[in-house]
Amino acid sequence: MVKLDVITTRGGDGGQTSLGDGTRLPKHAPRVEALGAVDEANAAIGLLRLHTAQEEDAMLARIQNDLFDLGADLSVPHQGDGPHQEGGKERLRVTDAQCLRLERELAEMNAELPPLRSFILPGGTPAAAYAHLARTLARRAERAVVALGAAEASQDGVNPAAIRYLNRLSDHLFVLARALNMGQDVLWEPGGNR
Repeated sequence: MVKLDVITTRGGDGGQTSLGDGTRLPKHAPRVEALGAVDEANAAIGLLRLHTAQEEDAMLARIQNDLFDLGADLSVPHQGDGPHQEGGKERLRVTDAQCLRLERELAEMNAELPPLRSFILPGGTPAAAYAHLARTLARRAERAVVALGAAEASQDGVNPAAIRYLNRLSDHLFVLARALNMGQDVLWEPGGNR
């Protein structure tokens, strides 16, 4: 259980922060950048939830919780294929089951939509616009986690399921944006303003 009595610790005043295992890193380190990008995506989903109804809100609530799981996963470097133990307890890691749930939800939403015949512009309803914003931030988080994996390739420091989750999430948010526009996609017109 997490207990936070003091929020301002001054521990980061020197430009460093602590990971979940106590390791201190500079705030510009790839792992800290990845954690921040995941947090940004989560915050955008919080805004999106202000514009959604019960079913969509429930999906997004699960996703927000998953993103905190992903942050916990990233806060302690992955140690290969086996579970990482600390104090006799397994570290929290994103799982393929979470990725599969996103895929199922995405497929269910997509089945209700007309086929896509053009690229679409981010926009439409306020809810769809916020979904597109969250999608772009999920893509940024994915890029940051992939970059972290490349930076720590010799250490195998990123859970592969974390990358898969973020990839599925951006697809999920794209389809959700289409659903929130109720099939009235804002279509791209190539060269339409020449």
